[in-house]
Amino acid sequence: MEEHLGLVVDGVQSAGDCAAIREFQRELGILPDQGYAGLYTYRAVLWERAVADGDGIAGCPDTSGVVVCVDMNRQILWVENAGRIIFRPVPARTGSPDFPTRTGWHTIFDRQKEFWSTLYEGPMPFAQFFDGGQALHGSYRNIWEDPGSHGCVNLRYEDAKALWSGLRLGDDVYVWGRRTGD
Repeated sequence: MEEHLGLVVDGVQSAGDCAAIREFQRELGILPDQGYAGLYTYRAVLWERAVADGDGIAGCPDTSGVVVCVDMNRQILWVENAGRIIFRPVPARTGSPDFPTRTGWHTIFDRQKEFWSTLYEGPMPFAQFFDGGQALHGSYRNIWEDPGSHGCVNLRYEDAKALWSGLRLGDDVYVWGRRTGD
């Protein structure tokens, strides 16, 4: 965390370190924002590092077409077209241990801009279904909150809205890794 925030890397969490971490948490809406670098803060650092990696981000197989890359290890999502990033990495919240997001190759088979889940009695804005009832969709909850989803890939509302305009029926989704820390 010290290295990521440009602080002196000494392994000691000083009052200055806590203040810097608290500011980082507040900027991203991470709660609690008490200056302790816990799981949510760690996931935010992984996301920022993925953004900084640009086209060097790894993990998604190269294909000749569009693929949505869902990395459950880092809790991030991005989109590539023929190996080139066309939608920058964004934070994601995948399935909880009781409701895991299914890994592997999938295809977007249904898209509904304003979907209401009768199973969970809740909104799923910009829903793009890729495996049964599992979908990429916006969330009105803080994306850094746990527990995970009921198997869907939750995104910040604005990220889901932006993703909506870049995907089509038939686009591939590749999900790998394992959600940890819950």
